[in-house]
Amino acid sequence: MRRILLPTLLALLLLAGTAQAVNLPTLSLGVREAAGPQEVSTALQVLFVLTILSVAPAILLMTTAFTRIVIVLGFVRQAMGTQNMPPNQIIIGLALFLTFFIMSPVIDRINTTAFQPYMAQQITQQQALDRTVEAMREFMFSQVQEDELQLLIEITRQEQPEDRKDISTMILIPAFMLSELKLAFQMGFMIYVPFLVIDMIVASVLMSMGMMMLPPIIISLPFKLLLFVLVDGWNLVVGSLMQSFG
Repeated sequence: MRRILLPTLLALLLLAGTAQAVNLPTLSLGVREAAGPQEVSTALQVLFVLTILSVAPAILLMTTAFTRIVIVLGFVRQAMGTQNMPPNQIIIGLALFLTFFIMSPVIDRINTTAFQPYMAQQITQQQALDRTVEAMREFMFSQVQEDELQLLIEITRQEQPEDRKDISTMILIPAFMLSELKLAFQMGFMIYVPFLVIDMIVASVLMSMGMMMLPPIIISLPFKLLLFVLVDGWNLVVGSLMQSFG
């Protein structure tokens, strides 16, 4: 504890001394009457940037492997009937780390071709953004299904594209999300089947024994947990998720 507290106190003292020696700038927020159209435009730009930053995490999650992973893990928990076990924090945390693992090639490409050259002032901000979007588009194109793309193209009443470059990102993203939802529900159905069989067998046995007042889920839950442990269920689920992105 002392090893942690002493460096922390020293850092605070150094910061306090620096603050006294140097006049630090202050930030003030307020609402006042605009002196001209330029100030109104600047305020609208700031509001727009703050709005984008608030929804940026959701946009990033929806364009990665997170959607499929978190839905499948949720189906696993519901199929076993363990209610809040594992907790939501564990499910989301595991989904995030698996997403980072799957997206690591894309992240490395963005870092190599866009972020590092931009930080070295070798490319402009627009070029870095274009390279980042291109890397994400290639990942989404590798996972999106043709039916979903065709559906969005028909809805927008656009001409049939001849190449991937002709498909806009505004069409690709919702088509990718629909593909992820479709595949995730298909995998969830396959996960539900063995647990549903166990529930049916336990319910039939209880009815034949005349124990109709005893809820079947109480008896079937230990058997479902035993089956999941014997077949090494987490490895099977995670392995299937990893292979589905191949």
